[in-house]
Amino acid sequence: MLIEIKIPVFAESVTEGTIAALHKKVGDAVARDENLADIETDKIMLELPAPQAGVLVELSVAAGDTVTSQQIIGKIDTAASVAAAAAPAAAAAPAVAEVSAQAGNNEVLAMPAAKKLAAEAGVDLSSVTGSGRDGRVLKEDVAAAASKPAAKPAAAPVVVAVGERPEQRVPMTRLRKVVAERLVQSQQTNAILTTFNEVNMKPLMDLRNQYKDKFEKAHGVKLGFMGFFVKAAVHALKKFPILNASVDGTDIVYHGYFDIGVAVGSPRGLVVPVIRNADQLSLADIEKQIADFGKRAQEGKLGLDELTGGTYTISNGGTFGSMMSTPIINPPQSAILGMHATKERAVVENGQIVARPMMYLAQSYDHRIIDGREAVMSLVAIKDVIEDPARLILDL
Repeated sequence: MLIEIKIPVFAESVTEGTIAALHKKVGDAVARDENLADIETDKIMLELPAPQAGVLVELSVAAGDTVTSQQIIGKIDTAASVAAAAAPAAAAAPAVAEVSAQAGNNEVLAMPAAKKLAAEAGVDLSSVTGSGRDGRVLKEDVAAAASKPAAKPAAAPVVVAVGERPEQRVPMTRLRKVVAERLVQSQQTNAILTTFNEVNMKPLMDLRNQYKDKFEKAHGVKLGFMGFFVKAAVHALKKFPILNASVDGTDIVYHGYFDIGVAVGSPRGLVVPVIRNADQLSLADIEKQIADFGKRAQEGKLGLDELTGGTYTISNGGTFGSMMSTPIINPPQSAILGMHATKERAVVENGQIVARPMMYLAQSYDHRIIDGREAVMSLVAIKDVIEDPARLILDL
């Protein structure tokens, strides 16, 4: 029985994806739910699981091809064996003249479609093992080779002529393209201003040091600082709802919920998973979500639904050593909080100069709907509860 292989259903905001890698070729046996390909969208990397066990008898895409939601890209024969499927797959190749491709002093037999794909993908045909009759290289063989990371020759150093300045041109990933587009859109459509303040982290650090071991033992997660800042942000947004609003044409949409995006670095770039209904979560629940997001971001396993929406964003450049920055608003949101590195600095307390662990805070906001008063006072509200965490419990 032939089973169609379909691209997974994308989220509403995602229109297409790119085949980042193929893990199987025509003639290969596959197990049910085995990953056949990696699909890169503008938000995450998706896996394409095999719908049934069997033999892959048809594949119409190659690495780098653009695909759409529910597109049929191949077929699996659930009744075939590997040996039985390999011959028909090779025989089904177009009956056209074979092409000889020169690779050094060795002659490689390849079909025209395979030669064309190899030229487009930059694949050396001499390094591809053919699965066709008499070892001929098929298009599927080239596609499989193109999906594998290229190995660097150990004994082939790059020699640069004197005075030559080398350059490397690398296409943007789909995620990087979308990030670039959204950042430019944000700068062009929002009237972005940034207000700054500084916060004394000592009270919060003392609280954390006092309870971190008990907290981890009780809840199974480490007590960090981000959870407190999420709570502090919600506290400020409740006092100044305009910062939790968004612009829709000539309307202002006030959101009656608090979905806080937390910027997380991943191997593919910056992603912003969203903590839904953060106002209804305990500190432990928030820390668990943040830890889970961080782990799955590194593994590329965040879901599309976890990366969409959000009414306010927090970005912590301090983890990379940033002292000061002006974060860019994540549209259609209207404000974003930037945290930075905590450094001991000389400050004046009660007329005395003392050393305190200080952090600069930056809040960028859309001045079309947020006035300076609300922007400044909301940042002060965040500062106040971080410097006196008991205010979060007392809702002051």
